Amino acid sequence: MAIKRRNPKLGMTFHSYSGVQYACNEFVNLLKGHNIVQSMSRRGNCWDNAVAESFFKTLKCELIYGTTPLSPKQMELMIFEYIETWYNKKRRHLAIGNLTIEEFWNNVKPFNNYKKVA
Repeated sequence: MAIKRRNPKLGMTFHSYSGVQYACNEFVNLLKGHNIVQSMSRRGNCWDNAVAESFFKTLKCELIYGTTPLSPKQMELMIFEYIETWYNKKRRHLAIGNLTIEEFWNNVKPFNNYKKVA
């Protein structure tokens, strides 16, 4: 979904932790096929990839903790709604000038100046 919506340019970086869903061949090849550079934390070192670690901390604190256990399908829907309606469109982020993610992407300059990292 992100690739389709963002139309990433050459050398865009995808930050994640080193979970199996991000380390599997299918996902790694998807990123490579779109010339996206993958950035993952070393196991047990949250400082390696603070961007991804910060997002997952925020997700857990704002959505998961204190939630009554749900079925996997209900949890998937709840996370989708959190990201698509709250986190990207309404939640303001100090690191990007107190803009929402949507406002940032609507106003960001193209990544034409970025070069692929080997």
